[in-house]
Amino acid sequence: MSRRSPVVMIHGAFCGEWVFEGWRPLFETHDFEVHTPTLRHHGSPICCTGRELGRTSVRDYAADLGELLDGLPDWPVVIGHSLGGLLAQMLAAHKRVRALVLLAPSTPWGMLPSTPFAFFSAQALYLDGAFWRKAVAPKTWIAAGNALDLLTEEQRGAIVRRLVPESGRAVFEVMHWMFDSSRATFVDRRSVTCPVLCLAGARDRISPPAALRRLARRYDGRARFEVLPDHSHWLVGEPGWERIATGSLEWLARILDRERAARAR
Repeated sequence: MSRRSPVVMIHGAFCGEWVFEGWRPLFETHDFEVHTPTLRHHGSPICCTGRELGRTSVRDYAADLGELLDGLPDWPVVIGHSLGGLLAQMLAAHKRVRALVLLAPSTPWGMLPSTPFAFFSAQALYLDGAFWRKAVAPKTWIAAGNALDLLTEEQRGAIVRRLVPESGRAVFEVMHWMFDSSRATFVDRRSVTCPVLCLAGARDRISPPAALRRLARRYDGRARFEVLPDHSHWLVGEPGWERIATGSLEWLARILDRERAARAR
């Protein structure tokens, strides 16, 4: 596969660009120019604890990423995990994007929780008070039990130590969109015109397959939806992630070959 497009990989909440440490070199060996930005204020636990982070909107994240896309020499492929998958959709609705790969993505404004776990997880945030005005510390037991549940104890510990606080406002906008008058996470599905690959782990409780199947249907035949057996939420690094990355590369090869053939006609 020759270099046809830049690739931008967007990490999820409480994380950094390090989540793509395995994916980046694999895509680079296929001659892609890979960009793995770190979201605003996510550089380290030390820099992520203030009021500025707590009031950062998902729109701020999307604006920063939009500037990155504007500076690229060609339309990019955008790959997003979890919150990064939602940001990828937001970008594709406003920027020229060649294709989207959504890995257990968060869903946009207007999509109701599809499981009791998702509903009660959102309600539990109120135990922290006005969480939407402050930085939200990662709850390691939640991450270990629901996102990193297929990893070994040693692997979970290594990842948990790298987690950083997240914007309470961003968490509110994603998980409590029905109370967000600004509709920060709204995505106009008609404006997302590129091909979409949407991947769901069969055992994922955070981004369950039922919700992601409904998400894929929003894109009116432009999306390919796949449920990955024996996978959970951490599609970027849990056992078998190599097959997921390789499968994504194969899907992209077909999409980009088809596009190039269409241009040649």
